[in-house]
Amino acid sequence: MDLYLLRHGDAAEPGMTRDSERPLTEAGTKKMKKVANGMRSMDLSFDAIITSPYRRAKETAEIVGEVLECGSLIRMSPNLVSDEGPAAILKEIREDYSRRKKILLVGHEPNLSALISLLISGRNDVSVKIKKGGLCKLSADSLRLGKCATLEWLMGPSQMID
Repeated sequence: MDLYLLRHGDAAEPGMTRDSERPLTEAGTKKMKKVANGMRSMDLSFDAIITSPYRRAKETAEIVGEVLECGSLIRMSPNLVSDEGPAAILKEIREDYSRRKKILLVGHEPNLSALISLLISGRNDVSVKIKKGGLCKLSADSLRLGKCATLEWLMGPSQMID
């Protein structure tokens, strides 16, 4: 399985509205369209797109879905903003998406970095940072709670923009 992790684009400042309702900024939307076009030029495709229900992540997933023509694959998961850590989203993937070969998760920091750390090292202390609009690719034979994946690459948004 290839597991891709995408951090949402630039969003409105905290405090302007409830955290879960913060939208992408105009600049964040434009940048994410460029990132999605870069993903298309990399010939990326997905069997499932799982996004945090927070507005900024959902908008990011929708941009990717539109540009890659796979918007019908988008599903929301509260497990991408869960305080339970990586266990909840891994369980969901195993139970609901086990037959999928290429899954994109769209979420937030520090959750995405914690998930990467756990999957590549079995620990939560590997220092990984995904910039807003950044994308990571992991590969694994099967996902489990612990070291099970290989970090294939981690790109900042500027590396994906044509």
